[in-house]
Amino acid sequence: MARARSPNRDKAKQMWLDSGGEMKLKDIAAEFDVLETQIRKWKSLDNWEDELKSNVPNDKGNVPKRNLGGAPLGNKNALGNEGGAPKGNANAVTHGFFRKFFPNDALEIMEHAAERSPLDMLWDQITIQYTAIIRAQQIMYVKDRDDITKVLTKSADNAFGGHEEWEYQFAWDKQAAFLQAQSRAMSTLQSLIKQYEELCRQGYADEEQQLRITKLNAEVALLERKADKDDDKPIEIVIKRKGERS
Repeated sequence: MARARSPNRDKAKQMWLDSGGEMKLKDIAAEFDVLETQIRKWKSLDNWEDELKSNVPNDKGNVPKRNLGGAPLGNKNALGNEGGAPKGNANAVTHGFFRKFFPNDALEIMEHAAERSPLDMLWDQITIQYTAIIRAQQIMYVKDRDDITKVLTKSADNAFGGHEEWEYQFAWDKQAAFLQAQSRAMSTLQSLIKQYEELCRQGYADEEQQLRITKLNAEVALLERKADKDDDKPIEIVIKRKGERS
């Protein structure tokens, strides 16, 4: 049975939109007494960024006049003040540095990454690694011992006719290469999972983040058994929260 939608989910979204996207997620989380990771999840699922962009008025006549800052004309209270942050203040140094050397798409990724917790970033790495392992099984699949791949490595035409060179990849060579690559990839995945589990034990994870690593561990265990038994049945794991019935 699915859980009821939290009434705070829409309230949190509206609070963020009302701030023009400036309010920090940790402050919204404190307002509703939930984990910051929960607010971040709502933001992603409900597409807060897209709605904020769609709410920006295009008609310049509806945009209020911007305050350019500084004292009113004739006001001498700030005479001699050149404006900006105090000397030595590096608030905008990092942003300006990246803006100077990084392309816009990289900067956009960085801005989104700033909203993600270290635990979520680690989960992204785990997901990418696990996806690569599954995809490699399709690409490097060896049907049987007679599965030989013939690859054209060189081709040339001249006055005396054509010349071609071929490379033959035998089943045992392909299988050995796959097993070595798979072993390295699985070791990397297991290392990432251990790091994730350690953060969970330290209390950095909410229920959803804990459930997803439990599910993945079960899938990895089946994947390893599937490789040993050459079982082609699809992997399906169902993890239920506490209190849920079958």
